[in-house]
Amino acid sequence: MQILGVRLKKAGRILFFEPDDSEIVKGDWVIVETSRGVECTQVVIAPRELPKAAETPESEPGVPLQKIQRKATEADLLKLEENHREELRAFDICLQKIAEHGLPMKLINVEFTFDVNKIIFFFTADGRVDFRELVRDLAAIFRTRIELRQVGVRDEAKLLGGMGGCGRPLCCASFLGEFIPVSIRMAKDQNLSLNPTKISGVCGRLMCCLKYENDLYCENCPAQNTNVTLRPKVGSRVIVADGEGKVVSENFARRNATILLDTNRIVVASWDEILPVNEDDMEAVDENTPVEPEKSPEEFSPKPVRHERRERYERPERYPRKEQSEQSERPERYERTERYERRPRRTETFNRRYNRNENSERVTRNERPPRPPRTDKPRRPPRRDPKK
Repeated sequence: MQILGVRLKKAGRILFFEPDDSEIVKGDWVIVETSRGVECTQVVIAPRELPKAAETPESEPGVPLQKIQRKATEADLLKLEENHREELRAFDICLQKIAEHGLPMKLINVEFTFDVNKIIFFFTADGRVDFRELVRDLAAIFRTRIELRQVGVRDEAKLLGGMGGCGRPLCCASFLGEFIPVSIRMAKDQNLSLNPTKISGVCGRLMCCLKYENDLYCENCPAQNTNVTLRPKVGSRVIVADGEGKVVSENFARRNATILLDTNRIVVASWDEILPVNEDDMEAVDENTPVEPEKSPEEFSPKPVRHERRERYERPERYPRKEQSEQSERPERYERTERYERRPRRTETFNRRYNRNENSERVTRNERPPRPPRTDKPRRPPRRDPKK
């Protein structure tokens, strides 16, 4: 079984397909069908035999190996150049529509599929953008499917290209098919400056070239041979890719920490991307220790309602109540005695305490003699006017 590798862009991901009966060499253009639609791509890996022991590669993630449609002709290449010219016109039209609607977005690039069945507009924005009216206007102009795709700063640098600090074209726009994870610990292991402006690329993130020689520097590092991770302490001063700051909180389950930078900006970084100002501010944590998974908000039971709470916390009866027939048949020892038959009333207790009889005469309120008027009360002098 033979396979070949193609790329949709200059530094895009390599997709594998099965060749047809035609003779194809490296550098030829072929017509393939991808998840975006029909595309005209260039062969970067010549057809070769796939070992029997090797697994069958996928054309795309989750898509089984497919066969190319045909080899591109001269007419196909002329149509590809025409699509590139139409992309420039579509870029200008989209800029005008964005200005008319006043959308907070920055247009990066426009791509046509080979059969012009779909047009993809790449843009960047700080947050979510409601571009439904923009899609309606673009669909009315181009009469085809319109897709607006929001990308990050690293993808923006990959699409636009540029020159790095070394004086050469950007690696992501030249040959890197996928972005590789980079941490600031790689810069420390290589004894580089921890100044974020010196180890960051044009995109504002850590440079991808920090990964190239990291394995050579850390071949015999003790951290590579142990399962110990360093955890920053809350309140300590640390250094991350965005600058220096203070650890505000940490998440043990996710192995990351929240850091308040000196510029009053809050970032979240993993423990591997954090470097301490003082070595005593880091603690060793064994990776093999079990971590309790965090509960999602759905797992927490809601607060019970008043009637549900009563049923939930109501204790079951320890001794079930007997029926009326069983209660009547009581043994003699449980019969009430005369001592508990009748309790004294409140009036009897009062009379016994003050030695009064029930038949004693009581002077009612109506039989009391009238109170004589008070005449010895001094009379209040009249009030004088202060103006006189």
